[in-house]
Amino acid sequence: MKTVLVCAAQAPFITGGAEILVSELRANLERRGFRADVAALPFKWYPVSELVRQALAWRLVDVTESGGTSVDLVIPTKFPSFLVRHPRKVAWLFHQHREAYDLFGTPYCSFRDTPEDVQVRDAIQAMDTAALAECRAVYTISRNVAERLRKYNGLHGESLYPPPHHLGRYRTDGYGDYLFYAGRLDRLKRLDLAVDAMQRVRSGAKLKIAGTGPLAGELRKQIEGLGVADRVELLGFVSAEELIGLYAGARAAYYAPLNEDYGYVTVESLLSGKPVVTTSDAGGVLEFVTAGETGVIAEPTPEAIAAAVDSLWSWPEARLRDMGEVGRARVADISWDAVIDRLTESIR
Repeated sequence: MKTVLVCAAQAPFITGGAEILVSELRANLERRGFRADVAALPFKWYPVSELVRQALAWRLVDVTESGGTSVDLVIPTKFPSFLVRHPRKVAWLFHQHREAYDLFGTPYCSFRDTPEDVQVRDAIQAMDTAALAECRAVYTISRNVAERLRKYNGLHGESLYPPPHHLGRYRTDGYGDYLFYAGRLDRLKRLDLAVDAMQRVRSGAKLKIAGTGPLAGELRKQIEGLGVADRVELLGFVSAEELIGLYAGARAAYYAPLNEDYGYVTVESLLSGKPVVTTSDAGGVLEFVTAGETGVIAEPTPEAIAAAVDSLWSWPEARLRDMGEVGRARVADISWDAVIDRLTESIR
């Protein structure tokens, strides 16, 4: 039996899409007959000066064998796990540390414009380039992540889409009166744009937001301040059955993060037969959403998003059903078998 070690960076007490993806990767490796485990090191992204030390910790770890059993393959996932050393390393890149790349110099970046922070950014980029160049192959979770890798590191990555958590369970129960978002509540998801837009819609559309995160308090204040509590509902954590039901009953999903890596919401919505409301700068979302075919695409302003929502609300249910069928077809080939086949090709 071949052995595979998945390498993951884990911020203690935080569970999001990446952590779920690592867990499911391990489970599907085992389903396919591999002996699999996860090696995770705690990750702390602050202060900025700590990042280089966090990365170098992976360089010191010996993962070539464990208890006399050799490790045949390692699969690093996100920064800084791909700095691990191994003669057979195949990366499945979720994302790099974006603050050292496309987010540098934006309001979403904690790096300051100082020689020290610029030096850390440059060091991260150099380490990433060297470590990922060691891999026998580099796969990415989207074309958007692959394009960042090409632009900043001069390396090639092949996109390999991950299936959503509840693959095979999504359904359509009709087209209700609400937009639906599910995921972590943080600034990059730009839920503030959606809340602001709900003050401007004329169609009677509502917004349901499922999830937890650091932005929850601010969103609650924004909802109250704009007087849209009758149209915007913060649901908090929802169970798997509730999540599937909320997708099933929605008119559409809202997902407009800034230059997103991939985004489960998009794929989950399309598998539920629902179009997606997104923005022109949403990154990986746009690999699946085409205006008028699988969703609506607006400029990233509350006014434009409100107009897009009103447009979608004006369409008959028959058109929404047709869009749902196109969306399902677009994501039909995303499967765990395809992922495992590519990642383990070098040891089969």
